[in-house]
Amino acid sequence: MHRMSAVQLLELIRSRELGVEELTRHYLERIEKYDRGEGGLHSVSELYPQALEEARRMDAQKDRSALLFGLPILIKENIDVAGLHTTSGSLALSDNLAKTDAPIVTNLRRSGALILGKTNMTEFANYMTEGMPGGYSSRGGQVIHAYHPDKSPGGSSSGSGVAVSAGLCAAAIGTDTSFSIVGCASMNGITGLKPAHGSLSSKGILPIAHTLDTAGPMTKDMEDALLVYSGMRDTPLRPVEPTKVEDLRLAINVYHRQKMAPEQGTKMEELLDVLKGEGVHIGEVHHPHKIAEDTIMHYEFRHDLEEYLSTSNASRKTLREILSFYDEAPEERMKYGYFYLQKALEEATGKLDDAEYLEALKLRENFREKVYASLEKYDICLMTGHTGIMHFIGAPSVALRLGMTSDGAPIGMILYGKDEREVYAAALTMEKYTRPFALPESMQ
Repeated sequence: MHRMSAVQLLELIRSRELGVEELTRHYLERIEKYDRGEGGLHSVSELYPQALEEARRMDAQKDRSALLFGLPILIKENIDVAGLHTTSGSLALSDNLAKTDAPIVTNLRRSGALILGKTNMTEFANYMTEGMPGGYSSRGGQVIHAYHPDKSPGGSSSGSGVAVSAGLCAAAIGTDTSFSIVGCASMNGITGLKPAHGSLSSKGILPIAHTLDTAGPMTKDMEDALLVYSGMRDTPLRPVEPTKVEDLRLAINVYHRQKMAPEQGTKMEELLDVLKGEGVHIGEVHHPHKIAEDTIMHYEFRHDLEEYLSTSNASRKTLREILSFYDEAPEERMKYGYFYLQKALEEATGKLDDAEYLEALKLRENFREKVYASLEKYDICLMTGHTGIMHFIGAPSVALRLGMTSDGAPIGMILYGKDEREVYAAALTMEKYTRPFALPESMQ
């Protein structure tokens, strides 16, 4: 069951060849075996106590027409699920028991999904300090890469990425400000979908920056990602058909292309050669790094965090109170420091009236116009050297598997574009030219 895609599992559930309780129990057993205790992956922070009870209710239902009926899904630790904790990985917020579901969770439930639990994450969505390992938090400890324990599990959505890669859930939900979905997905051998900014509600999500943040699905493949994304939306996504390969228009962002890791570069060139042979039109663009993304995060973080906390069950309502909590026991509570948090407290007014911030927003709009104009004749753009331009301008982006390194770790590719449907259609086509990954050998 854990080797199957969400689409395959849903077909079996609808035909009653697979019980929701049977599938849910299977994932819970895998979490207990591979995720818990010493030597575990530590990707799951909390399980939904009523999961099996909910699964039994679903098995008794006659109507199974809901889009995601019976599909067990894990939710990132910074997204509200009623009755579970929303801490963003911080011990300072360990008392924050969510009152209600975030709208995207409400939509998932309405679509028939079964909430299995929450996933660990890098503390405060990796907006804590410089040099903190990806996947570490004071509340959840260190998330471990399923394929290669010495490798980083990725950025703030590391728990969701590892859980999917290890077959601990049918799908997981992450959040992305800068590479947290697509970066984690590419590092864990799975698919990540970051929708265009504003496509999903951000209410009920403990934030970094409202101008940049968005939630999105992390799954085995692109078809699953589109299915779960549709279930997260207020209105379902209209079906997306793959682009005909001979009609595909692919841009290559050559910014810092020479700095790519050698094995990733080789595998990418192999893929591009195949696509050229299929008649794909390939051109080049030059999109730089994230420009003023850090500035926007710096000024929005305090404002957005305190706005979320003001209506939460957390006893600490301000950034100053959180830092004071860390200071009481720094070795336990802030092992790697809190540079970004302190900087936001000392330098940002928290009122979003800072001149540098307002200038960064104008710059963002200017860059969006320029980037989208350069992509007018392309369906999708492939990132080669590191650039966060797609996150800065809020463009839709996806991560697809690419291959395995010689030391047994997965690598992926990140793509983006100006139009959601064009990006997703092109990604469905490109995915056909990549090979699926087997689960880690110890977790088959």
